[in-house]
Amino acid sequence: MSPQNNHEIRTIKFKGIYGILQTGVETFAILGCLLLYFTWLFLDWKTPEQGGRRSAWVRNWCAWTHIRDYFPITIQKTKDLSPEHNYLMGVHPHGLLTFGAFCNFCTEATGFSKVFPGITPHLATLSWFFKIPFVREYLMAKGVCSVSQPAIDYLLSHGTGNLVGIVVGGVGEALQSVPNTTTLILQKRKGFVRTALQHGAHLVPTFTFGETEVYDQVQFHKDSWMYKFQSCFRRIFGFYFCVFYGRGFYPGTSGLLPYSLPIVTVVGEPLLVPKIEKPSQEVVDKYHALYMDALCKLFDRHKTQYGCSETQKLLFL
Repeated sequence: MSPQNNHEIRTIKFKGIYGILQTGVETFAILGCLLLYFTWLFLDWKTPEQGGRRSAWVRNWCAWTHIRDYFPITIQKTKDLSPEHNYLMGVHPHGLLTFGAFCNFCTEATGFSKVFPGITPHLATLSWFFKIPFVREYLMAKGVCSVSQPAIDYLLSHGTGNLVGIVVGGVGEALQSVPNTTTLILQKRKGFVRTALQHGAHLVPTFTFGETEVYDQVQFHKDSWMYKFQSCFRRIFGFYFCVFYGRGFYPGTSGLLPYSLPIVTVVGEPLLVPKIEKPSQEVVDKYHALYMDALCKLFDRHKTQYGCSETQKLLFL
């Protein structure tokens, strides 16, 4: 065997060994980083229920302004919110993907901190999202909190100027999200009122016009196998498997892009609520009725301005 062949063989062996070592080092580094993250995750497990960890940098990403301008999305204030109080805000309607609440309360794309100076918004979402590694960090950075009772209690009892938004209709309202409808699941949803009373947090009604217009949804009869599948999916994952469509990438085509229609979130005047540690059912019912009345008045006052007919009314389920 010639010296040249021996050199080539040694070179091949060296490259093979070097490649194995390099791969081993990279694998070890990745495993080490994951071990560090999951150790930290274990120590940080309760943070989503203790105020979270918001990031002004994430909330100001330029990507959010592109989402805002696509529809466009805006926020309208009807009354100032004093930083000396805490607030529990009802977000209506849920829609399919809750674009309005996402853009207005989870980002600074529409200038929330300038519209409501001194107020810190927190939008509550499903608790199990905060059990997903990395996803929880992203959500907390945007100021999203868990919809669990401990998380909401913490925010409403630590300092002032906190605004906790709850999509009261929940995932069940997503199935009602079709264009030209204003159906809200609210009639029996009274837990948020009880929580507000326990903390003396003022109730703030909001309505997002255009939220249900940006997608068409295929609705299934309650006796159909597809509806049963949706219900089963809801029991397992916590939300419904909705079949919806919007526009495509090309004019005149259908796809998963939402229709570029205006979305306006109108924030109503706060309903003053006394602090009652153990409110009776009668008191809860009273303030729930006052809240529903305030929401109806808010809707009626602005509906024609944002595309609804004069005769259209809110329907409570």
